[in-house]
Amino acid sequence: MDRIAQAFQSRKNLLNMYFTAGYPGLHDTLPLAKALVAAGADILEIGMPFSDPLADGPVIQRSSAAALANGMNLPVLFGQLERLRAEVPETPVLLMGYLNPVLQFGMENFLRKAAAVGVDGLILPDLPLDEYEEQYHALFRQYGLKAVFLITPQTSEDRIRRLDSLSEAFLYLVSGPGTTGGTTLPDADAQQAYFERIESMNLKTPRLIGFGIADKAGFDRACGHAQGAIIGSALIRALQDADGDASGTAVRFVRGIKVDSYK
Repeated sequence: MDRIAQAFQSRKNLLNMYFTAGYPGLHDTLPLAKALVAAGADILEIGMPFSDPLADGPVIQRSSAAALANGMNLPVLFGQLERLRAEVPETPVLLMGYLNPVLQFGMENFLRKAAAVGVDGLILPDLPLDEYEEQYHALFRQYGLKAVFLITPQTSEDRIRRLDSLSEAFLYLVSGPGTTGGTTLPDADAQQAYFERIESMNLKTPRLIGFGIADKAGFDRACGHAQGAIIGSALIRALQDADGDASGTAVRFVRGIKVDSYK
């Protein structure tokens, strides 16, 4: 059984933690991965910094800009990830990013490198579904990588069912309109109706809820409607004030979500 399937089968209330590769320092990628897992993260989502991250809000945009300025790029990231499985042998690891740098690197070359370092799946929000299905699905399978698809409140039932049929990992349920890390809360009744609509569809694929989840209360609410939640911008905010202790900050943050209040 692959690592993603194993995580969903053996645990509940999964915490998927996002962080930007090369932030706050170029060489913080693997130490942060190790610290997050040690603190209780169930899935790691490593952001590949890009100059135009369309789905990301200002917090992650700033972390991407800083990481790029630090010298992070795909060759550097894959070089760092060569030691990934020595640090986190069992935890599912996803790469999240955008299509342009991947295509410049070469899709098959990218998939080959990702598989070689032990990555389990990819989140590419701007990869067109038709293009994925017609051109890349077979390649993803060839290299044992799972594509994670996003669902929003505006996604039609037909498209949701198509995503469900193609998914071999989990569905990323965007909690509301806007970008990651938004501070505007979605209408509670509309959000509840949206979650209930998805639940009533009896999809085969498990779901994680992301966007706007920042603390234990938000995590617990999300877990009431899905198998877990994704947190990213709130961790990046904490890392902005890490004062040279990125790993310690990450540990305290995750323990605040999984155990007690963040201190």
